[in-house]
Amino acid sequence: MRACLRKTGRSRKAISPAISSVILTGVIVVLLLIVVVFANSFLNDRLAENEFSAMKQFMQTISLQIDDVAWTIGRTQTTRYASQFGTLSFETRALNYSIYIDSDTTPLFSHSTGMLLFNMPISKYTVSNDYRERISPSSNNHFLQTGTSAPVAHVFVIEKLPMNDGSYIRVVVAPSIRMLNSTITINGTQTNYFKFFLPVLNAGPAPHYSQSVTLEGTNVLAETKQNVNSIRIHVDFLEDSFGFNNNFFGFYSTDEQMNVTSGSTLQFYTGEVETSMGMFA
Repeated sequence: MRACLRKTGRSRKAISPAISSVILTGVIVVLLLIVVVFANSFLNDRLAENEFSAMKQFMQTISLQIDDVAWTIGRTQTTRYASQFGTLSFETRALNYSIYIDSDTTPLFSHSTGMLLFNMPISKYTVSNDYRERISPSSNNHFLQTGTSAPVAHVFVIEKLPMNDGSYIRVVVAPSIRMLNSTITINGTQTNYFKFFLPVLNAGPAPHYSQSVTLEGTNVLAETKQNVNSIRIHVDFLEDSFGFNNNFFGFYSTDEQMNVTSGSTLQFYTGEVETSMGMFA
């Protein structure tokens, strides 16, 4: 009997370390899997955040290049980018600017333009719904900008949900208007000039051979009206039904009114820019 008990005790002692080893190994494997999943998720989050930050700088560069090419026919700029999580898209019908003079209810002329968007799925990177960040200009949210160094495009970040085309946080480049005011004296007669500059973005080829954007100045149009006493510019949102309205763009107002000196001359310049996606490998 004692021999049997001793034998049984030895058997139990022999089996216990094996079971413990199996359990310990299983726990370690599970912990390693959890760590790997967490590390992979953390790494992807950081990569997406860094990509989004880089694309903010990229889109600001694009806005400056628009100003470079819009006023010179044939000038071309190509800029490459790297994106793993987001996509770059072009919205052909975004904004329409109408110019009214004096008390006229019919616009003197109107011009429509597209816009560029970098779309990052919120499953990859998000801040919060209705988040907005102005990049350029950083504080002035009027679509009419004044001065020689004023931008001709608004660059901003917007996370607005829901939207008909998907759930994204975006970096947007939307053309705006630059205004310059000058007075010229000829033979003792002073004339006030109000000059406006609007880049018009048109869709070019989009073969997507590479991650790049090519901007080409294709045409410059100048429209002049003399003996003007007041100027009003109104912006319409051509894709309002898709959510691209003023809640999206965040302009201070959809109208900009200017009381100008009686008998002023209005000059409105539009620079057409062909916007091509991925043309160059």
